[in-house]
Amino acid sequence: MREITYRDAIREALLEEMASQPGMVIIGEDILPGGGTFGIHQGMGERFPGRLFEAPISEASIVGVALGAAMTGGPAVAEIMYSDFMTVCMDEIVNQAAKIRYMTGGQARVPLVIRSPYGMTKGIAAQHSQSLEAWFAHVPGLRVAMPTTPADAKGLLKSALRGEDPVIFLEHKLLYGTKGPVPDGEDWLVPLGRAAVVKEGVDLSIVATGLMVSRVLEAATRLEAAGVSAEVIDPRTVSPIDWDTIFASVDKTGRALVVNEATLVCSVASEIAATIGEMRFASLDGPVRRIGSPFVPKPSTPGLEKLAYPSVGQIFNTAMAMMPRRRLNP
Repeated sequence: MREITYRDAIREALLEEMASQPGMVIIGEDILPGGGTFGIHQGMGERFPGRLFEAPISEASIVGVALGAAMTGGPAVAEIMYSDFMTVCMDEIVNQAAKIRYMTGGQARVPLVIRSPYGMTKGIAAQHSQSLEAWFAHVPGLRVAMPTTPADAKGLLKSALRGEDPVIFLEHKLLYGTKGPVPDGEDWLVPLGRAAVVKEGVDLSIVATGLMVSRVLEAATRLEAAGVSAEVIDPRTVSPIDWDTIFASVDKTGRALVVNEATLVCSVASEIAATIGEMRFASLDGPVRRIGSPFVPKPSTPGLEKLAYPSVGQIFNTAMAMMPRRRLNP
C-alpha cells in the first residue's frame, strides 16, 4: 500500500493502461502541454507521443471523435473540463454512445470513458459546480462511476478502461488533493457495480455518494458519541447500483438515510430511497429519509454556498430525528 492523492491515482491508472493497451488514446481541452485543468495529464504527451490529442473548445467534437476511436480500436478517453459542459455533447453521449451496442446487436463494442470533474468548490457558481450524475444514470447503456477514494478512483478507472461499455467517470473537484492508501501493482481493479461498506453499524444505514461520503463519516462519528451506530455505504457506481449490499444493510438496521450533493429533486438519492421503500418496506422501522441540495442554481458567494449543499450538521440532525425517543432519551 502507498499513500497517494486522488489526482495521482487517476493519473497512475491512465499511465498504466496507456502502457498496456497500445490502441488507447486520450482527447481533451488543454491536456497538452499543460496537463489539463487539474494537471492529470502532465508529461503524458511526451511519454506517449501521438496518442494524446489537444481538442478545440467543442465538447461535441471531443466525445464524437473519442467515440469513433473507441469503436475502431480503443479504449478512448474523452476529458470534459467540467461536467456542466457535458450538456453540450448530450446527443453524442445519450443518442450515440449509449445505444450503439444495442442497435448493432452487440456487434460493436464501445470502450469509451468520459472523465469529468463535478460538484462544489469555492466561488465557481451555477455553470461550473453542478452534480448531474442522475441525468446519465437515467440512460440505459451508460455506466456511471463516482469514486470517493484514491484506491477506488484507480481501480474503477482501470476497470472502465478494460470494459466494452461507455462509462461516465465523475471525479469530485474537492477530492483531487485528498490522500489515501492504494494497493501496489498494476492489477488493482474495482468492479463497477459493487458498493463498499465504509463503516459498519447496527442502528441506521446511510447511503452516500461522492464528497458526501466524507461528510457522512464525520456525522457518523458524532452519532457514535450520541449512542447511534450508523452503517455507511458508498455505492461507488450509480449505474449499476449494488442493491444487494444496500438491502442487506437496511435489513440489518431497519432505517435508511440517503445523501447526495446533487439537487434533491429527481436525484440518485431519490431513486435509492424510493427503491428501498418499495423493495424493503417490511424491513423498515420508519420512513426512508433523503438529503440533497435545494432546488436553486448554485450561488457563488460564500454565505449562500454554505446553504446550498448538505452539511455535516444537517446529516447528524436528520439521523438523530430518525431514532426512536427511547434511543435518544433512555
